[in-house]
Amino acid sequence: MFSRAYRLLAWMSCIGMFLVLLAGALVTNTESGRGCGDDWPLCNGKFIPAFTLETAIEYSHRAVTGVVGIIVLATFVLTIRLFRRHGHREPLWYAGLTLAFTIIQALMGAAAVMWYQSPPVMALHFGISLLAVASTVLLVIWVRRHSKGYDAATAPRLPRSVYALVLTACIYCYVVVYLGAFIRHTDSGGGCLGWPLCNGQVVPELTGATGIVFIHRVAGLLLGLLFLWLYLRVRKHAPAGDRATRSARLVLILVVCQIFSGAWLTATMHDEQWFLFTNMLHNLIITILFSILIDLGIQAWKRQEGRTS
Repeated sequence: MFSRAYRLLAWMSCIGMFLVLLAGALVTNTESGRGCGDDWPLCNGKFIPAFTLETAIEYSHRAVTGVVGIIVLATFVLTIRLFRRHGHREPLWYAGLTLAFTIIQALMGAAAVMWYQSPPVMALHFGISLLAVASTVLLVIWVRRHSKGYDAATAPRLPRSVYALVLTACIYCYVVVYLGAFIRHTDSGGGCLGWPLCNGQVVPELTGATGIVFIHRVAGLLLGLLFLWLYLRVRKHAPAGDRATRSARLVLILVVCQIFSGAWLTATMHDEQWFLFTNMLHNLIITILFSILIDLGIQAWKRQEGRTS
């Protein structure tokens, strides 16, 4: 079941979805969304358009999405062939969700090109991409663990309260990510100059872009505290080397990195080249963090005290 070809395909889907997400962020951050006009799937009415920087960025994003979509479809088909008859539902869910989210984000991207989409809808586009990446990461993790014979049933049990806490953290994290995407699509990033103070104030006037960015910062800080609480709860019931404990610790480390990458993002706001890099780094860290957090939630669900199947 775990042939080298299948593992390679799963990894290609995972890496490819990361590239799609980062390419989409590049389109947003360089304001290249209209690089192909209002044509889709053609670009400015052509299969191979004339070269401009904006056109190249937007067209490359479409090309990467198309190639990765084929890989995702192939992974889904092969997953069904390999695991359906063996009773493994988990990989079917992960591969199926990846394909579904990939189709949804492609359709949303096409709609954004052909018709005007409001910032709240465009922010949701990033959220769908995040779920697509997380699904591929979960598939890779599942294949890796089961190829080594890991069985969650033999791992230390965790209280139901831990699962409830992880679920809450997942939902809250998604809201914080959505708020960050909304800031990017409304060009509100300049609402708070300086870090950790906002425009030289501990609590600025909560209006317009300043209010949005400040709320995002406070939400990020609360997210860090929530992850600290989560780590302490998991550590209380599982040894230091346990998979759940390692995942909770990594999530905590990543949220600290995310907070400081946000500070770096603010510091480079007026340097176009560095700002592009720090923005992409900010997206990358939160994507990895969210994927590991979802996996931790699945671990906590499987290992609930009293759960028999």
